[in-house]
Amino acid sequence: SPGRMKSSEEKYNSAVKRAARYELLLTEEPGFLETEEGEESWSIDQRTIADAADIASANKHFELKLNQFGPYRIDYTRNGRHLLIGGRRGHVAAFDWITKQLTCEMNVMEAVQDVKSLCIGAFSCNLYRFNIELYTNRDVKMQCILSWVDYWVHYNFMLYNLFVTKRNQHGFLQYTDVSIGNIVSTINTKGGRLNIMCHNPHNAVVLLGHHNGSVTMWTPNQKEPVVKMLCHNTAIRALAVDQCGNYLATSGQDRKMKIYDVRMFKPLHSYQLHTGPSNLCFSQRNLLAATCQNVVQIYKDPCVQEHPYLTHRLRLPVEDVAFCPYEDVLGVGGSDSFVSLLVPGAGEANYDAFESNPNRSKKQRREWEVKALLEKIQPDMISLDPMVLSKVDHVSMERLRKDKEERMGFVEETAKFEPKHKNKGRSKSGNVEKRKQKVHGATIREQIKEEMKAKREKLLKAEESSLDQIAVVDNQTGDTTEF
Repeated sequence: SPGRMKSSEEKYNSAVKRAARYELLLTEEPGFLETEEGEESWSIDQRTIADAADIASANKHFELKLNQFGPYRIDYTRNGRHLLIGGRRGHVAAFDWITKQLTCEMNVMEAVQDVKSLCIGAFSCNLYRFNIELYTNRDVKMQCILSWVDYWVHYNFMLYNLFVTKRNQHGFLQYTDVSIGNIVSTINTKGGRLNIMCHNPHNAVVLLGHHNGSVTMWTPNQKEPVVKMLCHNTAIRALAVDQCGNYLATSGQDRKMKIYDVRMFKPLHSYQLHTGPSNLCFSQRNLLAATCQNVVQIYKDPCVQEHPYLTHRLRLPVEDVAFCPYEDVLGVGGSDSFVSLLVPGAGEANYDAFESNPNRSKKQRREWEVKALLEKIQPDMISLDPMVLSKVDHVSMERLRKDKEERMGFVEETAKFEPKHKNKGRSKSGNVEKRKQKVHGATIREQIKEEMKAKREKLLKAEESSLDQIAVVDNQTGDTTEF
């Protein structure tokens, strides 16, 4: 309705004004590479960027030689402080990638399909063929979640729901609550082997890529996809959604990479590449990283930019990529190494200490975990439109009104009383409420009087009808009775 749109627009303008006012308190500013005339930014290598940067930023570019247990899957913690890596042959390690201090390292003696960091670094989650195991930062196994479906391929962790979503080669999608270890929902997608999966951080909807080029969106409270869209003519190779949930990046075996507007489900831009990207990842400032075999390409504005912003070439194919939160760093997990690349302008320059604080103490971390458990979003609340919870269900209201109308036989109309404005302080909020209550009480008394009057009239009519029946009976018998 026009009134609702006007109210939403006023709230949006108010939020923009408050954000602009608070920008004076921000101490850091984001920046990008500035090239000279005739020079392309994609031709600048990492060595040149590290030499031109300060010492603290240059130390963030490093490479780890890991040629025994690869290829490696990687994941950063939510505050960007720690890094978790997992090799296919069982090597799992977590460390502070800034100070290079090792937190834990182990070999689980089993094939590791994927690794994820839960919450803010206290727990790590490893995916094996038949189960999921949760570990603390001291190599202690905390929980093992078994499954009856064979061979899990990949999984995602949804922070605000504390859910782990898994997919497998038989087309099953499973939601698991890691806080209690129970399976929330298991859905048969009927789409064959599920190799590609990601989730929308804005509304917690899971996106699946299929071999026929379609992308489906799922919620745990429905057994059918809420959205199904055809993105490519060939199989999907990679998916990624930005932090705000506005843009979707897809790649297929047709060597194309496409950008979609998730709000309207319409394509915005298409790239024709030499090979189809096998990994896609958005940064906090909407930089897009795409990997084509052993080449990593970063796009500054993927909706309009034709050429990449930065490029980097590895010796062997890339297995996984991830942007570090609140840092201009891109982590690349390869077949025999891990590389930390400097990407100016990738991360948010200022962080919200109430949301994710890199310098958080142990006590603050525990308080945050308790708060996350108390404020956990239930699976029934996940929907395509996250703002539906704050809206009025007009369909249910209309249904209730119709049911009440059928029961009562008429439509109840109540006129709102608006007190007139009076001078000399007689229109204060307390006086206005007293006048409203007085009128409301008078209305209720009038309704009660009318109901009592109707009941008395009904009783009188019943008495008159009974007396008439008695008089008719007496006339038939020949007796006369006077009343």
